Amino acid sequence: MCDICRTAESGLSHGFSRRHVLHLLAAAGASAGFSGALSAKEAKAPPKPQNVVSPDQALKFLHEGNQRYVSGVSRRHDFKHEREALTGGQNPFAGILSCADSRIAPEYAFDSGRGDLFVCRVAGNFANADSIASFEYAVAILGAPLILVLGHESCGAIEATIKSLKDNSTLPGHLPSLVNALAPAVKESAQQSGDPLANAIRQNVVDTVAALKSATPILQAAVSDGKLKVVGGIYHLADGKVEMVE
Repeated sequence: MCDICRTAESGLSHGFSRRHVLHLLAAAGASAGFSGALSAKEAKAPPKPQNVVSPDQALKFLHEGNQRYVSGVSRRHDFKHEREALTGGQNPFAGILSCADSRIAPEYAFDSGRGDLFVCRVAGNFANADSIASFEYAVAILGAPLILVLGHESCGAIEATIKSLKDNSTLPGHLPSLVNALAPAVKESAQQSGDPLANAIRQNVVDTVAALKSATPILQAAVSDGKLKVVGGIYHLADGKVEMVE
């Protein structure tokens, strides 16, 4: 177990709050070189040097990878040597918040190798406390310069939310938690012209991007400092193309 993970685990086992553990992680990130405090000699070389890029270059990587995926010319990845290189750490060039839908696989959609993408998945691709905390780790500790919120066509979670709100019905089990998270985007897009489901899917991406950009203190500060870019996209099921959402 790495020192950072051991610190976090120890904090949780002693009853520290999530906020306290995040403060520990942020402090660890600063001491590990996120703020540039360590000299090049002291700083550990990243396992994938090609992933140390600017936010714009990271977005270009995603775009190029998706183009390869759409055209059917994905690279042949040497997973054996990638596994070996990553045993001592990771430095992904992007974080992806995507839906849990089985048809959506970010690693395939962007033709990426191991250690390239830091992926969080939940039905409806919305930001909650756990995913925000995960991306804080990706940005502050791992140095990821980009987060992409990836929605997709025909999202079942959003479709179920639209129906639940329309019928004023309560879904079984824990599904109401998804409805509560997605309801704001559904309601906000209700007056827009066009297809209600497509509108809600897009609005949810827009809202989630805004939520991640404004998540204090870590993500908001990284965005303000130009170290992080947060963008949105929608995955098209038929051809696999990711359409960027403004």
